Amino acid sequence: MTNTRALFDFIAYSARLREVERHNRATPERRESVAEHSWHLAMVCWVLHMEFERESGLQLDLERMLKLCLMHDVVEIDAGDPSAWHTSGGSTQTEQARMEEKSRTEEAVARERFGALPAPLGPELLALWREYEDGATPEARLVRGVDRLNPALMRLLTGQGWSDVGADAAALDRLQLPRVGTSPVLTALYEEVREAAVARGLLHP
Repeated sequence: MTNTRALFDFIAYSARLREVERHNRATPERRESVAEHSWHLAMVCWVLHMEFERESGLQLDLERMLKLCLMHDVVEIDAGDPSAWHTSGGSTQTEQARMEEKSRTEEAVARERFGALPAPLGPELLALWREYEDGATPEARLVRGVDRLNPALMRLLTGQGWSDVGADAAALDRLQLPRVGTSPVLTALYEEVREAAVARGLLHP
């Protein structure tokens, strides 16, 4: 018999993704929720799927990409959503330690939350989460690229800019290009965002 209690509990748990706020805005007046972010990643990947296939010459699993978009940040309900920007000026060693601690925390949450689900769903979710974290497949690397592009797009669209993190165009390149560089179309979209942000005075050149 299917464990409907475990399924209900996870459905109720995942609904709380609406409550987790990100560091960029959804509108000029309010911050974006992680649920909104995840939905928009799925939409962008769907829209760009054929472009990704064309440029890579690969047959990409769109269903897998959408699943990665929708579930990759579920652990942030417990673990929180740390900013990709770090303004403390800490050392490389400190930053490495912070990233390792983040990884351990999220791994523990993933094992607990996904492990409570019946097979095959629980093992599938855990495997997908690890696939995303490791960038283990072309689909995961593309979703990671869209995930990195999305907050820059929202900072442009809402007029938020980057003054709160003290970033200029060179700093934004350092953050964005390692991930968006996996795709020419993502790179081109990022360059449009950067150029528009500079032109509007939202980002120092």
